Amino acid sequence: MKRNKSSNEVTIKDVAKEAGVSYSTVSRVVNNKTYVNPDTRDRVLQAMLRLGYQVNLHARSLAGGQSNVIGLLVVDLTTQYMGEIISGIDDVLAAHQYELMLYTTHRRKAKESAYVHMMARGLADGLLISLPREPEAYLKSLRQKGFPYVIIDHRSEEPSDLFVSANNYQGGYDATNYLIELGHRRIGIVTGWMDMVSARDRLQGYQAALADAGLPFEAELLFQGDFSQPGGFNGGTCLLELAERPSAIFASNDISAMGVIEAARAKGLQVPRDLSVVGFDDIPTAALLSPQLTTVRQPLQEMGRSATKMLLDLLKNPEDTPESIIFPTELVVRETAVPPAE
Repeated sequence: MKRNKSSNEVTIKDVAKEAGVSYSTVSRVVNNKTYVNPDTRDRVLQAMLRLGYQVNLHARSLAGGQSNVIGLLVVDLTTQYMGEIISGIDDVLAAHQYELMLYTTHRRKAKESAYVHMMARGLADGLLISLPREPEAYLKSLRQKGFPYVIIDHRSEEPSDLFVSANNYQGGYDATNYLIELGHRRIGIVTGWMDMVSARDRLQGYQAALADAGLPFEAELLFQGDFSQPGGFNGGTCLLELAERPSAIFASNDISAMGVIEAARAKGLQVPRDLSVVGFDDIPTAALLSPQLTTVRQPLQEMGRSATKMLLDLLKNPEDTPESIIFPTELVVRETAVPPAE
């Protein structure tokens, strides 16, 4: 009877055969090299998972059992939001002579879980996870293994989880309250993915501001978006087609707000004369738009820096227990929100 190989006996050649690729392709994936087709990379990673392949990087023997690599899992790289966070991460890693291993999930939950398990098997010393979609699918396993990780822009309910986030609830409240103070009474909202804590917190802030002002929450004024510009465009279009359209819309991020502004223009409306819009994040483009976007600022670069410092401290002193950080947000008043027309 043929005995199955243990995870320590599985080689790169076994992975190559399982994935139907060359030995050199697997080596490039293991060492996070470029010039690997994304579909091929996925196939190799899935083969590693199926075979239980354990990475044995030569660097570990040269660095006291460490790879000096930090893994970073992100949704995608198409927005300035993520670019700002990565800029902060890179500043800290460069100063401490760590390399960054980056994987994008493209909003697919299965990829998120697979990549996390792969990196925890030896590809990286620790893990940064930004905007996780379904973290409980793998965080329990990481906790059991004692594998160090820090979550960015997600307020975890698990006491042992370390995270760095902004006060999304307060930001949502302040954005909505500002529109109310301007005189708006019918305010729409385009949310982000509702399986994400940050999106739910911003929605709750919106609802609380309405309640404090004695305004009802109207379900027809809520459009469930996905933090994307097309999602903002679709949300803006739907809200502006209501029989009694809103005079203002709070979009749960700047990219969605840009989509809302596009939708208004497509309907022949001018922002802010006919529709006030407030975003969230304060990405660099927000100040370059015409008109400039009124938004809620969260310190994205500082969030990236703080999360990375927290993770490196955890690697250096595993017995210490750092505290999670929630940064305050700031309303940035520019040009896209004015009192409603009489």
